[in-house]
Amino acid sequence: MSEPLPEEEPCEQCGLCCRIFGPGIAPTPANVYTWMEQERTDILRWFVAFMENGSTPVPCTSLSASDLGNVVVFEMRDPDTAGYVTVCPFLRRVAKERYLCGIHTVKPEMCCTYQPWVWGETYFNKCKSLKKIARR
Repeated sequence: MSEPLPEEEPCEQCGLCCRIFGPGIAPTPANVYTWMEQERTDILRWFVAFMENGSTPVPCTSLSASDLGNVVVFEMRDPDTAGYVTVCPFLRRVAKERYLCGIHTVKPEMCCTYQPWVWGETYFNKCKSLKKIARR
């Protein structure tokens, strides 16, 4: 018996979710491990880890795979200032109203699973996908 084909993703690629929620991206240890294995310092440099035994953020570029078990939480930070970011640094504008993820194939799990059109969940009323679904 074959499984039904998944419905086409209704995302309009407007970038709204990523512009609003992007600064709060928190990768999993598995995401960070993958980036380490792939030597993706271009991604790792944007994250810091807070370890069980300390309160000082540690740049993810300084971590080893064996450190991942001691991480309490990861946070996105500007690698130049160590401050919080205001927009996801991986979001790429490709047209006037179209955005794509610059790290789509290895983006964090929370980005992969965020589907407001499935849950009807949103904190903003400008999502084109949700408006399209509401009209059906």
